[in-house]
Amino acid sequence: MSTTPRSLVLFNYDWDAAAYAGLRAGFPHDTAGFDLFSFPSNARLAAFDLDRFVGRLAAAAPRRGWKAVVSNHEQFGALAAAMLAERAGWPGTPVEAVLACQHKLHARRVLEAVCPEASLRYAPLEAAYGGPIPEGLDYPLFVKPVKAAFSVLARTVNSRADLHRHTRFGAWELWVIRHLVEPFERVARRRLADAGSAHRMMLEEPVHARQYNLDGYVWNGAVHALGCVDAIMYPGTQSFMRFDLPSRLDAGVRARALEVARRFLAAIGYTHGAFNMEFFHDDASDRLTVIEFNPRLASQFGDLYRRVDGRDPHALTLWLAHGRDPAALPRATPAYGAASSLVYRTFPGTAAPPMPSRAQVAQLKARFADAVLFTFPKSPAQVARDHKWLGSYRHGILHLGGQDAADLRARAEEASRILGWVPPYGAYHRQSDAGVPAGVPVIA
Repeated sequence: MSTTPRSLVLFNYDWDAAAYAGLRAGFPHDTAGFDLFSFPSNARLAAFDLDRFVGRLAAAAPRRGWKAVVSNHEQFGALAAAMLAERAGWPGTPVEAVLACQHKLHARRVLEAVCPEASLRYAPLEAAYGGPIPEGLDYPLFVKPVKAAFSVLARTVNSRADLHRHTRFGAWELWVIRHLVEPFERVARRRLADAGSAHRMMLEEPVHARQYNLDGYVWNGAVHALGCVDAIMYPGTQSFMRFDLPSRLDAGVRARALEVARRFLAAIGYTHGAFNMEFFHDDASDRLTVIEFNPRLASQFGDLYRRVDGRDPHALTLWLAHGRDPAALPRATPAYGAASSLVYRTFPGTAAPPMPSRAQVAQLKARFADAVLFTFPKSPAQVARDHKWLGSYRHGILHLGGQDAADLRARAEEASRILGWVPPYGAYHRQSDAGVPAGVPVIA
């Protein structure tokens, strides 16, 4: 029987649900929140309010015995967890620090002030949702929402007409966008008023460089690195093809990334909690530029760290939530020398492959006992929306380990054949292992 007080895990789905379930014996917990991607759960979006949600949880906490809260959910969970921890007097990330990370325009301003060498040129898009596009912009540009998650509506545009098309929304799309942003907006208006409205989009300079993720945590105000994950893109797109561990990035560059994180997080008062910093590094110029900071664990990578490093990032978040120093967290013997999160996608103009049958899934598990598979079946209308909002339809994710990168690739290609899907490797990756091909945009 665990002697650890009960925890509350907010918006606990997919990788989080599996990882926290495995920790239940040592960290008993309950869950709250809803799934943004399934009906009827996501119908709660219509009336969702963060203050009311947190208020109900705070009122229930004494009765349920909760003494800690954690969430790795970008859209609502990380902010709700910070608000609840503050209200209950539990260890947590300061609310203003979460807001400062998630308000992408404000985060750019802070980064420009404290780490100008790691910032990109940026500007707000001076147009309301669906409004006329200003004249005189210098294309190409990278456009993204000031508040969003999952790379929604983030893409490179090459002309005014392209930007105009990208920012035309139907009535249903506008309803969804506003209801995704408004819960954040109501809190930010009170707690981060100088940042301005999050109901808008912003522009950044496009970058042609490799992309990486620095994962870490802050304990007693000190920033610690967990590791670095390489992001490999589908050729000529901004869509993730794979996430690889261990990283191939030079240790010196990783140290520079950690120093940038220290300066930014100190500037926004991020004194406690896990974080993820997405960044570019250009091999030719040695320039390091920040894409964004996420005020929570990148939960998709947790399984990779458990396989390769023997460290459990999900356990780390629970230790932080209970006020325990993660430096004392036990570390297991690594099971693999390399691991990947393989992302299967289709793009506009291509048909999505069938979801694997029960027989195929059984064959996969029989051949690869370590395989972790997520499938994302969607209707034709949902696929079309993904093509517009995300630039692709992610129909599956597979996690595998291997003795090394070559063994991992062989296993991944065999597993893909079993599923009937095109493996996320190929000639592009062999070329990009030696350097990003000239002219291929690799953009967050």
